[in-house]
Amino acid sequence: MAERTPWSLSGALRGVFAKKTIDADTWDDLEDSLITADFGPDITDGIVAELRAKVSRYNTTDPKDLHRMLREGIEERLSKLDSTLNLSARPAVVLVVGVNGVGKTTTIGKFAKFLRVYDRSVLIGAADTFRAAAVEQLATWAERAGADIVRPQAQGQDPASVAFQTVERAITTGTEIVIIDTAGRLQTKGGLMDELTKIRRVIEKQTPISEVLLVLDATTGQNGLAQAEAFIEHAGVTGLVLTKLDGSAKGGFVLAVQEKTGIPIKLVGQGEGINDLTGFTPHVFAQKLVG
Repeated sequence: MAERTPWSLSGALRGVFAKKTIDADTWDDLEDSLITADFGPDITDGIVAELRAKVSRYNTTDPKDLHRMLREGIEERLSKLDSTLNLSARPAVVLVVGVNGVGKTTTIGKFAKFLRVYDRSVLIGAADTFRAAAVEQLATWAERAGADIVRPQAQGQDPASVAFQTVERAITTGTEIVIIDTAGRLQTKGGLMDELTKIRRVIEKQTPISEVLLVLDATTGQNGLAQAEAFIEHAGVTGLVLTKLDGSAKGGFVLAVQEKTGIPIKLVGQGEGINDLTGFTPHVFAQKLVG
């Protein structure tokens, strides 16, 4: 069995698959486990219906077969979208968006470290210029990750100008990857989206944007997704980053968010340490989730 994690379904499912045969209780318990794990009713119904059909088709009563079919079915669903990061351009510019409080700043630091492990040069642009504390926090993470940073020259500086200066420096110095932090103030949605549009426009005058990554807090589940809808609608999001996939986080949200948005998960954070952000691999995730 794969190594268990705090958000794994494997503990709850152990009882489901411990019986000698598949019976009516098996289906009820499986459905309850998936709902509890935040798969949501629609996806849960779909998974259970698919499994019932497979069990009937293969005429099996062995819970081990059902366990394997569940794992393979979740992996297949997770694999429908391409989780590969598009970072081949030079410089590859990554715009990081999301509401305040989801762990966006720390995620940028961890992402920078992730890239440095592969010996990529990284430059971070602190374009969330309205929160001085955010700039200082980002600078601390950049230092820990071994990445350079472009700070605002004054508090409240136009975020687009910081983004422009960051990309300009990357082009001049030959830096491989640029990560741009952005504001996440929800109370001014219209202005926030206008700001992001402006940032995109000034960057694209110099070079295309490779990725727009939306950071979501996995512990907030469907509420977090609802908060992020404005970004999904207006920011040209190309990939999702799920943070806090530990503790009380529910792994089913990983599948639910990808199916609801049609946007691939590209990175997952499973802890507080600087090395606790990894690329998303459907096979590995399904194995850990189901056991």
